[in-house]
Amino acid sequence: MTEPVRPQRRGRKIAMTPAEVDTFLAEQSTCRVATIGPDGPHATPLWFGWDGTYLWLYSITRSQRWADVRNDPRVSVVVDAGIDYFDLHGVEITGTAETVGEVPRTGEANDGLLAVEAQFARKNFGLDEMFHDGKHAWLRVTPTKIASWDFRKLADLAAG
Repeated sequence: MTEPVRPQRRGRKIAMTPAEVDTFLAEQSTCRVATIGPDGPHATPLWFGWDGTYLWLYSITRSQRWADVRNDPRVSVVVDAGIDYFDLHGVEITGTAETVGEVPRTGEANDGLLAVEAQFARKNFGLDEMFHDGKHAWLRVTPTKIASWDFRKLADLAAG
């Protein structure tokens, strides 16, 4: 059983609601994944999926990111958007990553991956089905903490 996600304690006035987090993560494609490697932190951009509970990363299995997660599953992931100050909004997820499915993924039947692969293929490739190149595999991030911010709410607070 997974531990409950720790509640956000700071910045609650500008925090997104759970529904806003779900909508935001469904709309965005790119996240920044930070892992811990032998030389310290390693951060890289990556496409992702979100199912309302887990963050899904489709990662090249011969990457530094993959090697880092195999040695230390702790990760931090940031998804953000906006250019101007009062438009900045985003989500940070801290948690642990684990492999789901075969490594590398070749398309072997896996009921646990059906939904996320369909979502990922539609969102990132405009396809109805996921294709597999034999170079990537799935990492499922179980959040231990989710923090969010939406500076657009500051503008609303200032106006109100």
